Amino acid sequence: MDLSTGLAALLPLVAPLISGHSDLAIGTRLARGSQVVRGPKREIVSRCYNGLLRGTLAVGFSDAQCGFKAVRRDVAEQLLPLVEDRGWFFDTELLVIAERAGLRIHEVPVDWVDDPDSRVRIVSTALADLRGMARLGRALAGGRLPLTALRRGGGLERVAELPPGLAGQLLRFAAVGAASTLCHLLLYTALRVFTGAQAANALALLASAIANTAANRRLTFGVRGRHGVLGHQLKGLAAFPVGLALTSGALAVLHRAAPGAGPGTELPVLVLANLAATLLCFLLLRAWVFPGRSTRRTTGPSAS
Repeated sequence: MDLSTGLAALLPLVAPLISGHSDLAIGTRLARGSQVVRGPKREIVSRCYNGLLRGTLAVGFSDAQCGFKAVRRDVAEQLLPLVEDRGWFFDTELLVIAERAGLRIHEVPVDWVDDPDSRVRIVSTALADLRGMARLGRALAGGRLPLTALRRGGGLERVAELPPGLAGQLLRFAAVGAASTLCHLLLYTALRVFTGAQAANALALLASAIANTAANRRLTFGVRGRHGVLGHQLKGLAAFPVGLALTSGALAVLHRAAPGAGPGTELPVLVLANLAATLLCFLLLRAWVFPGRSTRRTTGPSAS
């Protein structure tokens, strides 16, 4: 124990477990109200790791690696036999399994000061974590974990195949994506009369990307009001180069293979490229732009 978090935070951590409100409680360094002192390298690694978890395993908790955690004994007795990892991925695996089983996880913002004498090897630990995520993802997808056995005394609904809230988000995102793709194609067709294929694609994609972020902000992730709208749009535009690269690259390949191809051939190619861009956009929006907006049993402050 290096006391990176002071013991004054212990009571807020265990109170939800004592009261029966939650099954697990974790400290988070990535929520509003947290005060963190650590170097930029560890800050970047931590945020990238937790963002990757949200994007791949669709977790709802904000900080898997904070070493300040508590769990009820009866819950731990059920969870621990299911955890395979014996290294640094151990607590992440435990949290993912608990969340997928519908157990309630409470988050507590903490004051954190990194131990300057830490022995953690970042590169080897990161590689081991990636292997652990791949293994756990395969186990969840293959249904090899007895998640239903962890349900709380009949008080939980049956565990779904997808994480809670993800199915609804996917449906709403798909509807918004279809409308955005149609908008992109209509704008492209209109602009194609006046300019070349690449310029028309870039302008149409930019306009539809702005509209897409605004629609997903409200409809898919349920964000209301003007607070943070500029930041959300700027982050959403981070997906624009990816979409532009995919669609422009598809057009370039088409024109190289068929120099005389016109709009009638270009539109189907753009539709296919947009499908790939849409999937990447969803992962980016869910993991980075609107984190913590899924409907799940994680309580406490949202991540900043």
